[in-house]
Amino acid sequence: MIAIINYDAGNLTSVARAVSHIGFQCIITNKTKEIKTAERVIFPGVGAAGSAMESIKRLGLDEAIRDVFIKGNPILGICLGTQVIMGHSEENDTPCLGLIDGWVRAFPTDMKSEQGTSLKIPHMGWNSINTVGNNHPVLSGLRKDDEFYFVHGFYPEPNNKAHVLATTEHGISFASIIGHKNLIATQFHPEKSGRPGLTLLKNFCMWNPC
Repeated sequence: MIAIINYDAGNLTSVARAVSHIGFQCIITNKTKEIKTAERVIFPGVGAAGSAMESIKRLGLDEAIRDVFIKGNPILGICLGTQVIMGHSEENDTPCLGLIDGWVRAFPTDMKSEQGTSLKIPHMGWNSINTVGNNHPVLSGLRKDDEFYFVHGFYPEPNNKAHVLATTEHGISFASIIGHKNLIATQFHPEKSGRPGLTLLKNFCMWNPC
């Protein structure tokens, strides 16, 4: 069973629908026992880091997520879930879970495209990724021209560059997929990204980090 963590940070039914569509059982839950005993965990979310961490701590999910990480079961972070696994977020000056050392940075407000036009923040819409280093098993089968759906004004910046699995260009080059041990996380929404997103989700649901 796959546990999709509910910490009052957005509509999770699209994630559950995508997981069910590719043939895997899942539950949406904020119960720590169900999260700790799940075979793997998906940690999605939208919204602000400050309120998200307040909910996570209030529900006792911070320790549950750390326990899953230490245990070695696969974890997939999505969007806000990718940001709050970092050490600290510039959004609301928020201490986060610290599963991956580093910061969550705000996009500069004065970014320009190659043509010199102003770029909108938040970064919203379809964009490609550039994989870094050896191909991670969860990224298997993705193509160079695949695009994914983004909605965010902040991005993760790991201290250890080896934790960056893919980057994306939007005024600057930022980490769009990060990973460490049994944890992988995407700044984009795979559940809203059509075939490439479903490919990534299926790979995660079959991934054995050991």
